[in-house]
Amino acid sequence: MAERKIKKEKSRIVLAGDIGGTKTRLGLFRVRGRHFHRIFEKTFMSQRYKGLEGILRDFIKERKEIGAACFGVAGPVIEEKVIATNLPWRLDREALQKELSLAKVELINDLVANAYGVTVLKKNDFEVLNPGKREEGNAALLAAGTGLGQAILFWSRSRHVPSPSEGGHVEFGPKNDLEIELFRYLFDRFGHISYERVLSGTGLLHIYQFLRDSKRWGPEPEWLSKKINRGDPSAVISETAQQKKNRICVMALDIFASIYGAAAGNLALQVMAVGGIYIGGGIAPKIIWKLKDGTFMQAFKDKGRLSEFVAQVPVKVIMNDGAALLGAASRATDLLKE
Repeated sequence: MAERKIKKEKSRIVLAGDIGGTKTRLGLFRVRGRHFHRIFEKTFMSQRYKGLEGILRDFIKERKEIGAACFGVAGPVIEEKVIATNLPWRLDREALQKELSLAKVELINDLVANAYGVTVLKKNDFEVLNPGKREEGNAALLAAGTGLGQAILFWSRSRHVPSPSEGGHVEFGPKNDLEIELFRYLFDRFGHISYERVLSGTGLLHIYQFLRDSKRWGPEPEWLSKKINRGDPSAVISETAQQKKNRICVMALDIFASIYGAAAGNLALQVMAVGGIYIGGGIAPKIIWKLKDGTFMQAFKDKGRLSEFVAQVPVKVIMNDGAALLGAASRATDLLKE
């Protein structure tokens, strides 16, 4: 493809992207003053493409006058490049500039995009798990989906400034005898055990398999085995748990919610998140009924001498699945002004 001359003229349309291990969502937004609104959006299956450039060509068949672009990517962004965590993709800011013939292009971590999204979402885009006592100060985001991501929203006098983190890959810390057994079970299979190994779509399956293989809670029914093998295992397990059709599924989701709450409480302590903890990702909205039954918050607050502190931290679940795309659009809008 011949190199095009990079555009420098201003435009009031921005391109935003949310690039995940399963899906890539792109959107065009028109900017008016400090606000922006979506004019077109399309979702692509990430695994069907060799890279983002191919998706961009399919998305922008008729070139728009785009003034800036921002892409949230599931992976660490280092020196304006990123190797996607759950995709065989390598993204490079300079290459995307050439592909789009555009100077103002930025790559950010997908959780940073979600963090920008938090600042533009509306009140009804959240479910409150703990009202807490909101104060001006740091906040943080924890999101389980294909993987486990987190981001920090540092407080800078009058606003939050999103910052990346790869804290989802820190070592998993079991907090009771059953979780210690879970750790040993996974350690024998994988060696290094991160929180992502248990707090993700495959993580819920790993917990279920641990309980099943221990054989202490009865055999796995044949109908359940077939459903898990044929469908989305995490969805099957959570749906079966909600319907209380199988004890192993109920226990697996209990453990998952408890570990999720404990990890969120750890994050609150690590960054002094008096401004709140936000729970994002694709899993939380699907199991909101479970997150609201007290299991999550009990583990969140169980922090020994610091339990009283974390009990005052607001906790909200992001219910809008477009948060990362809106966040990338918000950041792209900022790029127009730079």
